[in-house]
Amino acid sequence: MSDRIYNVLFLCTGNSARSILAESILRKDGAGRFNAFSAGSQPKGEVNPYAFKTLAAYGYPDDGLRSKNWQEFASPGSPHLDFVFTVCDNAAGEACPIWPGQPFTAHWGIEDPAAVDGADIEKQRAFNLTFRYLRNRIALLLALRLNQLDKLALLTKLREIGETEGATHLAEGGVK
Repeated sequence: MSDRIYNVLFLCTGNSARSILAESILRKDGAGRFNAFSAGSQPKGEVNPYAFKTLAAYGYPDDGLRSKNWQEFASPGSPHLDFVFTVCDNAAGEACPIWPGQPFTAHWGIEDPAAVDGADIEKQRAFNLTFRYLRNRIALLLALRLNQLDKLALLTKLREIGETEGATHLAEGGVK
């Protein structure tokens, strides 16, 4: 097995909920095999408080999590990215920066839990569900034998992961 550590970037528009959850999940569950990052095309500038509550409830780290612009990862000196996953349909349809090194990309769209209106319990339920969907997808990523798959097979597997339970689908003609 390879000792290589892979760098993964999770993208969303606001970088306040889904991408933040994914970063923390992979940071913990993929420790020693993956470095996890998140960013947004139009970052909100702060992490949604329900994201922090959800991570704490499931025992996942929140240290160092912040809402940041994806340009941080497209500039000189940024980490070399091996994988870039969009977790919201808006970010998947936007023109992304040119990622140095041509990382594998796939769309893992999930409904935005931060868009849920209602009582606190309904908002928390939406974040818990999003957490579950992301943790399941990340578990599938972690189960892949990356060093045994050719590029086409790996890209196919990554896209299949994005079609698992909870997947949102882009409108006809959208980039996926």
